Amino acid sequence: MLKAVVKTLALLAILFVIIYVGINNTHAIKFYFPISGMPKQKPVEATAALIFFGMFAVGVLAGTILSVGGGKGAKRGGAKDK
Repeated sequence: MLKAVVKTLALLAILFVIIYVGINNTHAIKFYFPISGMPKQKPVEATAALIFFGMFAVGVLAGTILSVGGGKGAKRGGAKDK
């Protein structure tokens, strides 16, 4: 229970930082990400806060997928079948 509360507080702190960044970075920036296949001549143009939030969202989704993972073959618990 305590672990869930600590994780929730950490997520709320990160979300506060995102809101703070959004309030203070309203200007548009050019975001280059050449690995994605987008040509360098046409970058993504958006507010800095929106790009920051997008990168955070991708990281959270990737972390969730990696931590939950499992699949059909995964066994729960430490007991071994004999």
